[in-house]
Amino acid sequence: MKRLLLAVTLLVALPAALLHAQDVVGIWQGTLQIQGRELRTQIRIVNDGGALKATLHSIDQGPGVLPGTVTLQGSTVKMTVPGIGGTYDGRLGPEGASIEGTMTQAGAPPMKLDLKKVTAEAAWPLPAAPRLPGPMPADWIPAFEVATIKPSKPDTPGQSITVRGRTFGTLNQTVSGMMTFALGLHPDQIVGGPQWLKTERFDITAEPGGTGMPSAKQWQAALLKLLEDRFKLTVHHDKKELSVYALTVLKTGNKLTKNDNDPNGLPGLFFRGLGIFPVRNATMGEFSGTMQAVVLDRPVVDQTGLQGRYDFVLTWTPDETQFGGRGGQAPPPADPANAPPGLFTAIQEQLGLKLESTKAAVDVVVIDRLEKPTEN
Repeated sequence: MKRLLLAVTLLVALPAALLHAQDVVGIWQGTLQIQGRELRTQIRIVNDGGALKATLHSIDQGPGVLPGTVTLQGSTVKMTVPGIGGTYDGRLGPEGASIEGTMTQAGAPPMKLDLKKVTAEAAWPLPAAPRLPGPMPADWIPAFEVATIKPSKPDTPGQSITVRGRTFGTLNQTVSGMMTFALGLHPDQIVGGPQWLKTERFDITAEPGGTGMPSAKQWQAALLKLLEDRFKLTVHHDKKELSVYALTVLKTGNKLTKNDNDPNGLPGLFFRGLGIFPVRNATMGEFSGTMQAVVLDRPVVDQTGLQGRYDFVLTWTPDETQFGGRGGQAPPPADPANAPPGLFTAIQEQLGLKLESTKAAVDVVVIDRLEKPTEN
């Protein structure tokens, strides 16, 4: 009898936070209402060595996993999802079987999302990931087997370079923009060439030869080959001292979320608006390259020394020097008192990184020849 009483006493003495942590582990699901559309949302929470980790699945938007972290304070549940700049704030029900809360993404108002805990048998099936081909061999000579080039329609909004499956595409892109992607350069590192290099825009749809999935570097090399073949681009390389930004890590350390889910996958680098930049599965070099190509008025030199891929969202209020000629100027904030900080402050506060202005000798590409593209 004494042993039984002792066991009961130990159970009662367990901290309430530990009991709540046990309650929140499992499969939770609910429905988001977005623009009249219902999106089934499933969150799977596990206890990983004492740390609560989560994966978010948007069932009706296809396959994909968004990693996150979970914290508990009493019955208050908070989850952060860096890949979409998302936060979920909820309150655990008294029986530990429901959570009432809201989901917020960067740049969007909060959305109601109430969750119920379900068994594995009752959980909505996760959509199957598409069967992608294996990687392209390392000795593959990058080239597009088929490519269609068309002048962009006038007044087409936005611009992008995308990879969907094995289809490569550009929308409303100048040759200067394509060169910055293919060569990993800032526009200031491209010297010479005709005026239409930066003004005339093109839409491209292309498929690579072979059967594998090219890496990011192989896609870049294939685009460069296309520019050489269809635009007759020839260049030579040189060095030039330019004003640059050096990207470094603060002494207090970075605040980035490591993404180890797909080390060989392509990065997600798509702006959701001027000053709203969700980054998924990207290296610091890829982040720096996008910032210098799209946002900043000078090259960015990655001096962080950080390896691997990361998820985060950078939100800031752009100034008149940013997005120049590549997306227009952001409108003034509706509520200046609650507007996000400027870019340099945001990078420090949100990422634990720092941009410093300096001068450095950097590579430049001098255009020797460039012609308008040949017919398809």
